[in-house]
Amino acid sequence: MGSVTWVPAAARPPQGGQGVTRPRDAARRGGGVASWREFADLPFAGTLAPADGAFSVGQAYDGTHFDHQALDDLDGSNTQFLECAFTGITLTGGSLRRSHWAETWLRDVRLVGTSLAETSWSDVAMVSVAASGSEMFGAVLRRVVLRGCKLDSVNLRDATLTDVTFDECLLRDVDFTGATLTRTSFPGSRLTGADFSRVRLDHVDLRGAELAITVDPGSLSGAIVSSVQLADLAPLLAESLGIIVRDG
Repeated sequence: MGSVTWVPAAARPPQGGQGVTRPRDAARRGGGVASWREFADLPFAGTLAPADGAFSVGQAYDGTHFDHQALDDLDGSNTQFLECAFTGITLTGGSLRRSHWAETWLRDVRLVGTSLAETSWSDVAMVSVAASGSEMFGAVLRRVVLRGCKLDSVNLRDATLTDVTFDECLLRDVDFTGATLTRTSFPGSRLTGADFSRVRLDHVDLRGAELAITVDPGSLSGAIVSSVQLADLAPLLAESLGIIVRDG
């Protein structure tokens, strides 16, 4: 059977160093990244230094605050960010392919057509971040919280998401095809036109989310849904399994 769509009835190096090598534990202090709602909530807020210009290819930034910059066609491939903060940043086009983000906070960041393919994200919080037309295929996200974010036509094909929370987010035409999601949840989020074809789910909590998604047979195995969602899902599940329902 093909895909079907369900619409419900209802020692760290300095900035510019060669790499981030020493493990850190800021994300595990004070309640973890889920508690990072404001700048003052960051365990490392008092040690951040203002960025000296835009970031560069292959550099490592540790304890850097990037604030209110508008950057076009930036090449930040293979860049590393550790205990950094991004506020009011707009990136249009450009590439951050294979960049690494650890214990980092982003707020009011705008990404338009920026490539984030094959990036890695660990202990990261995003607040009111908007991404449109961005590539994130093959990305790896671990212990990431997105709160009040908007993702429009973002490509997450073959990505790996573990312990990720989409809290009151809007995901429109997001492509999860072939992705692996583990202990991921979508409380209060709206998924419109999201493609879950060939996904692998393990303890993925869809309760509390508004769903209008595309799936194929078996792609919702490993998902947790409410009884109301299950009732809405019944026609989709029947169609995806080739079950014909007739009365009389």
